[in-house]
Amino acid sequence: MSNELEFTKVESADRLPAWVTRSQLVEFFHATMEPYQDKPEDIDRALDYAFNPQRGGFLMLARRDGGLAGALLMLKTGMSGYVPENILVFVTVAPHLRNQGVGRRLIDHSVAQCSGSVKLHVEYDNPAKRLYERVGFSTKYAEMRFPR
Repeated sequence: MSNELEFTKVESADRLPAWVTRSQLVEFFHATMEPYQDKPEDIDRALDYAFNPQRGGFLMLARRDGGLAGALLMLKTGMSGYVPENILVFVTVAPHLRNQGVGRRLIDHSVAQCSGSVKLHVEYDNPAKRLYERVGFSTKYAEMRFPR
């Protein structure tokens, strides 16, 4: 088993590599982000946003030993300044590869691909919060919502 990660940046739906389908990606994000995951249909909509040339973003895939090791979805916000240019929407690593630096390398590699600042939302009790802080993310605001 190799420790080498192969990164693939995908900016349009028709550029997905042959070794993974869109439905496999949606399931991978959904299953591996538990209990913090979004609904599959919301994950699919976020992929649509990233692959829409008028909106933009990208999917970064990490592959190890021929299998999907991790995935990250970065969206462009269309803003700058008080709202960063990019939002890291989803990042996940295959459970058997956690705590091996895969998530850190996936985030570092993806952030290097962006122009401008990057923000993300994380629940306070999510253990991944520590990883984000080690990478260099810091808390600026508390998110508040008005549910309807």
